[in-house]
Amino acid sequence: MKALSPDELQEFVNQNIATFHESRLKRVQNIKLTEVLRKKNPYLFKAKNITLANDLMQGILDAFLSSSEEELFGQFLEDLSVFVVGKSCGGYKSAAEGIDFEFSNEGFHYIVSVKSGTNWGNSAQQKKQEANFQTALKVLKQSRHMGNVEAVLGICYGNSKTVFSKKGYRRIVGQSFWHFISGNVNLYTDIIEPLGHKAKEHNEEFVQQKDLLVNLFTQQFMDKFCEDGAINWESLVRFNSGNLKLPT
Repeated sequence: MKALSPDELQEFVNQNIATFHESRLKRVQNIKLTEVLRKKNPYLFKAKNITLANDLMQGILDAFLSSSEEELFGQFLEDLSVFVVGKSCGGYKSAAEGIDFEFSNEGFHYIVSVKSGTNWGNSAQQKKQEANFQTALKVLKQSRHMGNVEAVLGICYGNSKTVFSKKGYRRIVGQSFWHFISGNVNLYTDIIEPLGHKAKEHNEEFVQQKDLLVNLFTQQFMDKFCEDGAINWESLVRFNSGNLKLPT
């Protein structure tokens, strides 16, 4: 494997982390109150004894944005892994369904699907991934010029041990994954410093926009779901979950 230089890593992260922040900011600028109220659990917030509309909007919006940020940053980590494997050993994006990239090293050809964290997907999505691995392996093993082929599920963070699944693929997590695609045992920590590039400036703009949104949502929420200054939880639950059409 070819060593990835710190300058190459710095340049890629600097350029691409900006995309994450731009997507994050765009998300908060385009959210609608109805979208947030329909996707989050009103029963949970009632159970937490929230009585202030502003606190409710802050809590719901934080929960909503947290899910969105995990998805956006997960995509950044997956893109980073493709960049790293391309520089270190000539890896390339795969044309196979459900496979992110392929590369060869020490007599093996690897097909790799990347997930940001260990808690990814539901059972149906996991079964779909297993099926994608099996299909890709079958096709590649039929090729005469292809030697040993192995499927790998790469997880960007976490400290679970490497395991071989009964479903026919290897699961590599955290430091071991970054070492697997780069040959650098310290890459998983080398990534941290570049991630802070202009983070303070980006976050200040994001927080400013989010605060404006909380104020706007609070006003809209009080107009629609409050009576005499109190949250009308029954009305909120109807809006969130009411869908049964009774005969007239």
